[in-house]
Amino acid sequence: MISSRVTVAVRYAETDMMGVAYHGSFLPWFEVGRTALLKAHGLPYRELEAAGYFLPVVEMAVRYHLPARYDDNLEILTTLREKPVARLRLDYEVRRDGALLVTGHTVHAFIDRAGRPTRPPVNFSEKMGMLFA
Repeated sequence: MISSRVTVAVRYAETDMMGVAYHGSFLPWFEVGRTALLKAHGLPYRELEAAGYFLPVVEMAVRYHLPARYDDNLEILTTLREKPVARLRLDYEVRRDGALLVTGHTVHAFIDRAGRPTRPPVNFSEKMGMLFA
């Protein structure tokens, strides 16, 4: 299992007139967590794309527990629990001062530039092998 933590501040544009974060705002925050996790473990998403690999979302689930509000500092914990083969599932927790606001997960498939399913690049698989040893 590998994980990472990143902090984001709720921007005014991500809220409704009551200052509550719009439910869809959490999805880009999941992306922030996902790319931070890959980068923190030596697999920047930018390099995957440059090598011709992409990770589209093929499944997503979100459960809302408490609202986030304008100017809150949110901590996003992203966890990869199992070594990926052709897909990877990431779990997310979004917290404010320790309080759990949102949980969710995304599942991603590896595709090539033509949009065809593919295995991850060798360096990705090798790195995951080391991280999950």
